[in-house]
Amino acid sequence: MFTVASADINLWIAGLLWPLTRILALITAAPIFGNKAVPARIKVALGVGLAVIVAPAVPAWPAVDPMSYAGLLILMQEMLIGLAMGFSIRIIFAAVEMAGEVASLTMGLGFATFFDPNTQGRSSAISQFLSLVATMAFLAVNAHLVLLSALVESFSTLPVSSLPVYGGGFKQMADWGGKIFSVGVQLSLPIVAALLITNVALGILTRAAPQLNLFGIGFPITLGVGLLVVALSLPYLGMPIQNLLLDGVERARLMPRTWSQRQPVAKPTQPALAAPSLGP
Repeated sequence: MFTVASADINLWIAGLLWPLTRILALITAAPIFGNKAVPARIKVALGVGLAVIVAPAVPAWPAVDPMSYAGLLILMQEMLIGLAMGFSIRIIFAAVEMAGEVASLTMGLGFATFFDPNTQGRSSAISQFLSLVATMAFLAVNAHLVLLSALVESFSTLPVSSLPVYGGGFKQMADWGGKIFSVGVQLSLPIVAALLITNVALGILTRAAPQLNLFGIGFPITLGVGLLVVALSLPYLGMPIQNLLLDGVERARLMPRTWSQRQPVAKPTQPALAAPSLGP
């Protein structure tokens, strides 16, 4: 008679539940996969399919009841790892969108905002345009496939364990978030520089001819110059955006290696030796 113990059932559930949590967390946070236009059923089906494929190759997981307190902590830790890996790619897209926001404000397109279903907020027209360019570059270099490969590799680099992850990985994640501001300014720098020169020229022109209406001619000129610079600089944005995306995927690949340094267990302190007596 074939019998199955409850411990074996819990072990099978944990072997599928914990990898599935990391995979679904990455799918939720990563661009393209976590897009609002993708139905939730497709995301869950993709996560379950990847978990079924990955689970047999996952190293031995801890024999912990998934419904226990320790099992819930492992579940939260796996979710945190997946979110961090997806967030590392999301930072690159946020940097590109910030470049579009800076360019739009400099051009005078701050009023031309649209509802962005991904962020549940409003973004400018140039920001959405650059975001679409980054999305096409993300698919063109097969970064989505490399990201899934890094996810599968993370189960060997950072296996499922009941030990907490290394806390220094959070600081590195915060440092990586600084890319939003540095990359955003660098990508928008040609447009900002061209519009700065345009505004200086308009200031000199209005100083030489005060009868000109600055508000009447300034906006069309700055808008036209901004769109012209965007069109001229677009062919040169492919390589920087591609390098940024590959850098983000590499960061997602190296992040589990950083967190694989488990927190050291505190060693028991040895009792102090008693001072020798000097005799009666």
